[in-house]
Amino acid sequence: MFKKGKLGGLEGGYYRPLTTSDERRMHEAVVRLMSEVGIKVENKRAFELFKDAGLKTDQDKKLVYITEAFLEDCIDSAPSSLVLHARGNPDNNIHVGGKRVHYGSGGTALNILDLETAKKRPTTLKDVQDVSKLLDYLNNVHFQVIPVFPNDLPEEQVDINRFFAGINNCNKHVQGGVYTVDGTKQVVEMASMIAGGLEKLQKEPFISFITCVISPLVIDQVYGELLITCAESGLPLSMPAEPLTGATGPITIAGNVANLCAETLSGVCLTQLVNKGTPVLMACTSTSTDLRDMSYADGSVEEGLINSCAAQMAQFYQLPFYGTAGQSDAKIMDAQAGFEGAITNLLVGMAGGNFIHDAVGLLEFCMTACYEKYVMDNEILGEVMRVLQGVLVTDETLAVDVTAAVGPGGNFLQEDHTFEHMREEHFVPTVANRQQRENWEADGSKDTFTRCHEIVLDVLENHKPIPVDEKIVKEIRTKFPNFVQ
Repeated sequence: MFKKGKLGGLEGGYYRPLTTSDERRMHEAVVRLMSEVGIKVENKRAFELFKDAGLKTDQDKKLVYITEAFLEDCIDSAPSSLVLHARGNPDNNIHVGGKRVHYGSGGTALNILDLETAKKRPTTLKDVQDVSKLLDYLNNVHFQVIPVFPNDLPEEQVDINRFFAGINNCNKHVQGGVYTVDGTKQVVEMASMIAGGLEKLQKEPFISFITCVISPLVIDQVYGELLITCAESGLPLSMPAEPLTGATGPITIAGNVANLCAETLSGVCLTQLVNKGTPVLMACTSTSTDLRDMSYADGSVEEGLINSCAAQMAQFYQLPFYGTAGQSDAKIMDAQAGFEGAITNLLVGMAGGNFIHDAVGLLEFCMTACYEKYVMDNEILGEVMRVLQGVLVTDETLAVDVTAAVGPGGNFLQEDHTFEHMREEHFVPTVANRQQRENWEADGSKDTFTRCHEIVLDVLENHKPIPVDEKIVKEIRTKFPNFVQ
């Protein structure tokens, strides 16, 4: 399909929902929100950090007022781009920043459609392992955000086992949310053991973290503490906020994006107070609500618009961007699951989103994962990446001399030019069926779900990611009582 080296990193930015004037007005609104309305900081350590930095605060209301000058200083201290490494396969390293586009998984789904029954059931640690292996195989998935939750583990075992399952079964960058401070520290120590030390892990980070700012405009106690812990590690960190139109954010897309930017940028500021230079992704998980009942809408075209605007604002601030696209509100892998995911993935990719998560596998408001949808979405992403590859216009590709040699009424089938360019010029599907009907029927009349299901079974049985060295695994088992793999 694509030449080696084209695994992500293709340039987006063709779609610009905001004009240059819009960007400036959006920034002015963001500054007003941060400096006049203020950010509620419920975490005591975080509040004191802002206060000690000389910002105006309101102790009783727990409000911090972030000035434009302070915001600019924090943005300047954060890297404008970063390399997220891949353990075991440096060809899968991704360069995040600018308008370079990468797609990956997301979650964290609590349920999955069972491979045998196709019925919804709670996810387990085995699902974390199996989905990670599938993601390692899928060639248009550039990174893993740990996509499902191990419901079969107690809370104190979740962080270290989720991350290890991702690391051990997927040789791509692994990012994940964290649930406890102790668990976060265990993940850092475990990954440092695998890397050969914390300093080496910081230099070539094959894991990164996610913490959240709560909409509207709150850094709460729990996530504030997790954010501080992650920033102290020196590892990359995504800082999403999730204002929902008309619920936890304004109903208008512009207002929602302004709130989002103020929220995620407040998190960026806190990371730089904790540890100046912390690599951080300005991040968006925002979407719309269904106007009929104001419920969460996960496959709306407005989600694509919101995240495209947010990607453009991240480019305005010259910060790497973590965005959201690809999910569906469908309950099974049907036509709705396909077209909803395709539209938002294409929009946010064309806008130049750098690290687009949730792009594969998710149904039912991100609550349910589907093995087969991971495969279908991988194919959709291949087509999206072909769009981003664009059309190369040169004397060679215009092919006037070739056409002259073939002449009117001829054909190009046996021309060297055809064989030299066919695979780099055209996307070749593995799921979409292009057979004649007679051949399709002779092959069992398989629909998309069936073809994807067969691929999943083959991958889980035969694909072998590069595992963590068993000697290190034994050391991890000895050191961490909560490690169960």
